[in-house]
Amino acid sequence: MPSDPRSGVLTLLHTACGAGVLAMPFAFKPFGLLPALITLTFCGICSLCGLLLQTRIVKYVPKSENASFAKLTQLINPSLSIVFDFAIAVKCFGVGVSYLIIVGDLMPQILSSILYRNDDSTGDSQEHHMFLDRRLCISLVMMFVIAPLCFKKSLNSLRHASMIAIVSVAYLCGLIIFHFLYRSELERGQVYFMTPHQDAQSHSPLTTLPIFVFAYTCHHNMFSVINEQADKSFKILRRIPILAISLAYVLYVVIGGTGYMTFGDNIVGNIITLYPNSIYTTIGRLAMLLLVTLAFPLQCHPCRSSIKNMIVFIKNLRKDKTDDSTAGFIPLDDLSSEDPQEEVAQQNNEQSNLPIESSRQTNVITLCILIFSYLLAISITSLAKVLAIVGATGSTSISFILPGLFGYKLIGSEFTNSNDRVPTRVKLFKYLGLLLFIWGIAVMVASLFATAFLGSSSH
Repeated sequence: MPSDPRSGVLTLLHTACGAGVLAMPFAFKPFGLLPALITLTFCGICSLCGLLLQTRIVKYVPKSENASFAKLTQLINPSLSIVFDFAIAVKCFGVGVSYLIIVGDLMPQILSSILYRNDDSTGDSQEHHMFLDRRLCISLVMMFVIAPLCFKKSLNSLRHASMIAIVSVAYLCGLIIFHFLYRSELERGQVYFMTPHQDAQSHSPLTTLPIFVFAYTCHHNMFSVINEQADKSFKILRRIPILAISLAYVLYVVIGGTGYMTFGDNIVGNIITLYPNSIYTTIGRLAMLLLVTLAFPLQCHPCRSSIKNMIVFIKNLRKDKTDDSTAGFIPLDDLSSEDPQEEVAQQNNEQSNLPIESSRQTNVITLCILIFSYLLAISITSLAKVLAIVGATGSTSISFILPGLFGYKLIGSEFTNSNDRVPTRVKLFKYLGLLLFIWGIAVMVASLFATAFLGSSSH
């Protein structure tokens, strides 16, 4: 059923503005306030270019079919489909790990505010203290909430998680603004308006640059939004990403700027952990905890689908059946990183076509995702570092590299076998795709190098 552009704007905005907003103020730290705002603006423009390229290349997909990354890879080179699946798997897996880290950050604080509300001597209550261990909190949530949801065949029970996400982010924004205006109890560090002086304890700006990239990533939902529009003309479609990215930009400026100015260089990767215990802070932490707990299965399912697609691709490659290398693939047309409605529809379609003999494989893959996510979450405490790695790999691939590649290869291809002059506007979009592709590769390489060798992000 066709939807209006406003629905598309909300879908993209919700997809982009997830739990990653918790790390946005920390991303400002290595840059300083003004350079961070400039970088945030530039990343927003680059992400917008990727979305606009997607609206341009959708016309190259046959009108009888829905547009998707998977369909476009068939037009360019079917072997590239594994790259798309790998990018989706990396991003979804990484986001899932970041959700578990947030659980480990917030749940002990929530329990502490409840158990010790009228008792400041927390050290005297050893029977309660064990429940404040982050590893135990992650284990309990994983075992009794997340794992059962991930093994479910249908996610209909999570259809309202989208509203929870929007309300949670809005509440977080209000909480950050309030504490910026009334920060008498908070310990403020040095605020740098320009790039801070580098020392042995400093981090390179390249280590948090991917957080800015990650913050705008909603490109995997763009084709789903386009497919739902009644009018698919570029003039109408372009309004959707422009408005969505603009709203996200304003939100990130407010959260990132006020959050950084509140704590200065004392800021950490999860800003909500810095606020003192109060009823308002606890409500905010509960909202974010509920958000990430319900959102984890929405990352696990598309990650599992992408892994199964890669397994099918490798099997077909080994059999030298290149002509039907996509046979048995699970549709990824409506993949959504964080949108429950689209994910529910995708999973219902997936289950209707799922052979009985593949159920065991599905369960094994799900179990592996849960185990590796859990092991990483209890081993890594830095939310910002995980988001930086995910941003440098999955997000740059989905936001810059793939849209840029498709744009460069497809835009203007209709003029290849004709004598007609290629319009200047078409050339502009074509080479914009090439620049975006090069930019994505550069960001990925530089950010991964910086994260590995120039310092790690703080928790």
